[in-house]
Amino acid sequence: MIVLPSGVLFSEKERLAQFAIKNRLPTMFEQREHAMAGGLASYGPNLAELCRHAASFVDKILKGAKPADLPVEQPTKFDFIINLKTARALGLTVPQSLIATADEVIE
Repeated sequence: MIVLPSGVLFSEKERLAQFAIKNRLPTMFEQREHAMAGGLASYGPNLAELCRHAASFVDKILKGAKPADLPVEQPTKFDFIINLKTARALGLTVPQSLIATADEVIE
C-alpha cells in the first residue's frame, strides 16, 4: 500500500501502521515518521534539511533580496528508511542489498 502525504493520515500514522500490519499490507510512505510509527518503509525529502535550507532564503530576504528573484529549488536530500520490525511482523524478508541502501534501518 502506497500512502501519499496527507495531514490527516500523518496524524493517524500509528493507527494506519497498526491497520496495515493487522491486514498484512506492506506499506510505503513519504515521511520518515510513518516508518518510525510502524510503517514498512519510507522514502522522501529530508524535512529537516528543507527547513534549514528555507532559513537561508529568509536570511537573503531579510538582507534585501526580492523573493521573486530567488530561484525555485527542489529537494536534494532524500531519506530511505526500512522498518525491519514491521517486515518481520508481516513475514517479509528484506534483501540485504536493499538494507545496505537504506539511510536508516529500524530494528
